[in-house]
Amino acid sequence: MDNKESAAGAFTFVFHSHLPYVLSHGRWPHGTDWLSEAAAESYIPLLDIFHQLISEGISPKVTIGLTPILCDQLSDEKFCFEFMEYLRQKEETAELNRQEFREANETGLEQLADQWVTYYSSIRDRFEHAYDSDLLGAFRTLQDDGHIEIITCAATHGYLPLISEDSCISAQIRMGVNSYQQHFGRDPQGIWMPECAYRPGYQWISPLDEDGQPVSRKGIEEFLSEAGIRYTIIDSHLLKGGKAIGVYLMRFQGLRKLWEQYEKELGTEPEIQERSPYDVHWIGSGTPQQTPVAVYTRDPRTGLQVWSGEHGYPGDGNYLDFHKKKFPGGHRYWKVTGAKADLGDKLPYALGEIETRIRENASHFKDTVKGLLLDSPRSGQDPLPIVCSPFDTELFGHWWFEGP
Repeated sequence: MDNKESAAGAFTFVFHSHLPYVLSHGRWPHGTDWLSEAAAESYIPLLDIFHQLISEGISPKVTIGLTPILCDQLSDEKFCFEFMEYLRQKEETAELNRQEFREANETGLEQLADQWVTYYSSIRDRFEHAYDSDLLGAFRTLQDDGHIEIITCAATHGYLPLISEDSCISAQIRMGVNSYQQHFGRDPQGIWMPECAYRPGYQWISPLDEDGQPVSRKGIEEFLSEAGIRYTIIDSHLLKGGKAIGVYLMRFQGLRKLWEQYEKELGTEPEIQERSPYDVHWIGSGTPQQTPVAVYTRDPRTGLQVWSGEHGYPGDGNYLDFHKKKFPGGHRYWKVTGAKADLGDKLPYALGEIETRIRENASHFKDTVKGLLLDSPRSGQDPLPIVCSPFDTELFGHWWFEGP
């Protein structure tokens, strides 16, 4: 909106980009192919979309987190070599698929194989020429030009609440800041806490010494403030209480049973309704020397639309299926078909069927955000509400091919 008088509120995408260090672990299944796959299906397509918007006079204005581990890998010469080899292999295997489909008189699948040849050829061209074989530099330039904001993360993506020594938590955050300064030539304003996990200050007794004396421990926000971090992102249940929502809880039976046991023994705190996830909240130690840290809260409704393969957009039957792949090459030629469809029942993917669905989904997402802003419960702290939608970057393009 041009001014606050006409604006219903604000909206922001936050993308969190992270992969473990894989450059020394071979190629498949847990080596460089993992990183190359994310670059080819998520990072470069998103960069392309950002530049397309800019060419149309629209600044993307998204926030994207790039973890220290990912930055170190993307800036390594070994990645450039491995990525080019990966793209060459993908083109070659798509060509083999095309010949196989042609011989089998599978015209539709042959056309899709041709599309994969073109796709990876285009990705290679964009990487070499549009981005000068430097994806990190491409993101840095977008930030320097004011089109995106890059945030940092803990050094090793360590789960901060479970790190036993406060000095180690401090080191995780300060190394994240130092890495950011090295790669982007400035101080980070924000941080993605690994798994959005937060821990308040409290009196701690080590589980290894239950008879020991309590030790006063600082809240995570104190470490952030000391490192000059101004804001971070939390999940909605951390703000309001109530039941946690998470994709991992839905996917893993063991984790679900553990959580059910926890709920049975300790119960669930009721939601504090007056705390609005559409306000900016502040956390701090209350001491004059500590600057409070702003927290933005994940909006669960917009999150569900992308996270959920059953209820969200990626589960649309017309979209490219993530799980069924053809070998050699691992290319995908089938559509989701149905949320419960067996791999053997997947139907061939049809490019002509998705454009309408993409526009419908985009329109629905826009209307959802607008409705949330207009109907958001107000606590009176801020003049306008803000809807914050944070996602793993790899959900867009990799998990949900049409996502970008």
